[in-house]
Amino acid sequence: MGPIKKVGIIGLGALGVMYADMFTRALGKDQVLVLADAARAARYRDSGVFFNGSRCDFDYQDAAAVKGPVDLLLFAVKFGGLEDAVATCRHLVGPDTTLLSVLNGIRSEQILSAAFRPEQVVWCVAQKMSAQKQGNYATCTQTGELAIGVPAGQDAAHLRRLAAFFDLIGAAYALPADIRLHKWSKLLCNTGCNQAALVYQCGFRGLQQPGPARDTMIAAMREVVAVANAEGVGLTEQDVQDWVAVIDGLDPDFAPSMRQDGIAHRRSEVELFAGTICPLARKHGIPVPVNDRLYEDIQKMEAAY
Repeated sequence: MGPIKKVGIIGLGALGVMYADMFTRALGKDQVLVLADAARAARYRDSGVFFNGSRCDFDYQDAAAVKGPVDLLLFAVKFGGLEDAVATCRHLVGPDTTLLSVLNGIRSEQILSAAFRPEQVVWCVAQKMSAQKQGNYATCTQTGELAIGVPAGQDAAHLRRLAAFFDLIGAAYALPADIRLHKWSKLLCNTGCNQAALVYQCGFRGLQQPGPARDTMIAAMREVVAVANAEGVGLTEQDVQDWVAVIDGLDPDFAPSMRQDGIAHRRSEVELFAGTICPLARKHGIPVPVNDRLYEDIQKMEAAY
C-alpha cells in the first residue's frame, strides 16, 4: 500500500469545502476530485463554490464517470445522504483505498465498515472548528483538527498511512489513545450544543451566555454521560466541562451546523444525536428527559418547514 496521492471528496458542506481547499492547495487540482452526480457537479462548475471569500478552483467530477480507485475517499455529506454517497462512490474504492468520514456521531464508521472492509475505515472526529456555509459560500475562522484512530484490535496500516499524508501536507490531526471514547466524547458535545442551538435558535454566543440554551446544552450532555457509561464507555463530568470550555472559546458569531440547517430549513442530523441517545437510553432503562424533549421539539420544527 503506497502513499496517498489521489483523493476523492463527496459532500460540499462547510467541512467538505474546507478540506477540498486544503487538499487541492497541497496536492494540486488534478489530484483532488470533488465528487457528485452529473447535475450537481455541473451546478458547482457554473455557480462556483467559495471559501473565505475566494472562488475555489476545484476539479468537480461526475462520480459515475470517474474510473479507477482513489487512495483516500473522504465522506463529508449529511448523515441522511451517506448511504447514497456510498452507492455513488463504491466503484472508486479499491482494496487499498483509505476511507474517512467527517460526519458527526458514532454511526458513520459502522455504515462504512459494513459497506467495505472495516480495516479500510479510519475512525474520525472533526473538532475545534468554527466553520459554516450559506448557499455556495463557506467561511472558516478556526480550521481545528481531525482526531483519528482505529478501534482496539483493528489493523492500523490505514491509520499510519493517513497520518503520514497529513504530516506531508501539514494538516492538523490528533491521535487519541481511545478513539471510541473520543467519538462518544464528541457525541456528548454535539448532542448538547447542536440541538440546543437549533431549538433555541441561537449561535455560539447564545450557548456561551447564561440562560436556558446553555442550561439545556449542559443537561443534554450529562444525559449522554449516563448512556455512555451504560454502554461501557467511560465518559465523566470532566468531559462535559472540557467541551463547554471548547464551546466557550469558539467564535460567538458562528453557529453549530444544526442551527445552520434550521436557518436554511434543511432537515437536521437529529437522528445522530437524540435519535441515537434516546433509543440507547430506553435499552438501559435510563431517563433522558432533556433529549426526549429536544427530539420532539426538533421533529415539530422540521415538520413546519
